[in-house]
Formats: sequence, structure tokens, C-alpha cells
Amino acid sequence: MNKKQLRQQMKRRLLHMTKEERKKKENVIYDILFQQHGWQKAQMIGITISRQIEVDTICIIERAWQEGKKVAIPKCDVATKQMTFREIDCFQQIERTFFDLYEPIVEETREVQKHEMELLFVPGLAFVRQGYRLGYGGGYYDRYLVDFPNDTLSIAYDCQIVSMLPIEQHDIPVQKMITNEGIIVCESET
Repeated sequence: MNKKQLRQQMKRRLLHMTKEERKKKENVIYDILFQQHGWQKAQMIGITISRQIEVDTICIIERAWQEGKKVAIPKCDVATKQMTFREIDCFQQIERTFFDLYEPIVEETREVQKHEMELLFVPGLAFVRQGYRLGYGGGYYDRYLVDFPNDTLSIAYDCQIVSMLPIEQHDIPVQKMITNEGIIVCESET
């Protein structure tokens, strides 16, 4: 199966989950996440505003603010295929952009450097236990992660963990994944 077929298959799988099933699994993921040392020590997190089929990140962002953490979300430059993160301190500082993404309003936010984010949440559609992921096809995160110095983490439903993915040379694995079935510490075989 190629990446395009895998993406379609995973989107179908995620769309088949009921609201109740989704909420139940998300609550388990949140419980595990908020007990992690990496979460507790991080003063600033980098995270996306989730799409409908993904684990809801709005709750995570709200929890971060409640705990006094700073939050940065990505801004994609379609022309250069590069991504930066910008700090938001309320949801009024975001806008809907291309591909149904929510991004920071540049005029109302400041750019955050990579080293400032102690914990970066890396989104994806499908994952293998070694930390590699199938993203949405833009390659933004693989480019961004090349010299990212701190902790990386993905959150996913158990059904997003697969046995195999087409892995390319430029793909960069995350260090840890949290699913509703527990923590996966990723040790890539490179």
C-alpha cells in the first residue's frame, strides 16, 4: 500500500469511531499525558490545533494554560514549505487557513524559537512503534524536526498504531507516543 492509500484507509478508520469511543480513549490519553515528567517540567509546549479526526488538543492547550505553561502552534509557509511556531495565549489569536488548519494570527503572536519549546507534539495519521509516522503529506514536520533539540511526542488512538509504514530517509521519529493503551517509548532502528 502506498502512502496515499494508507492515509485514506486511516482517515476511514478514524471516521468510524463513535463520539463516545473517541471521548473515552481521549480521557485515558490525557490521564497518561498529564502524569508524564516531560509534560510536568515543560514550560512551553508546541502543539497543533487538532483536526476533527485527531485526538482533541484543545483540552491539552487549555490544561497547559491552567498550569501556567506557554503554548505555541505552527504557522506553515506554503511557498517555502517551512513551518514556524508562534505563541498564543487565547483562542482568539488563531484563524482558519488552508487545508482546514487553524494557525496563529501573525500580527497578534510572537515567533517562538525551537529551543524554547521543551515538548513538541507531532501530529500524524498512522504510527509505528519505532516512532515513525505517516503525516498529511506536506513534510513540514520532518523538515522542522531535523535540528529540534528537545522532547518530541505523538498522541494517538490505539487504532492509529500499525505494524508497518513506508519509511523514507528524511523521516524523523518521535521519542515517545501516548495512546489509550499506554506509553510507547520509541527506539528507532536506524
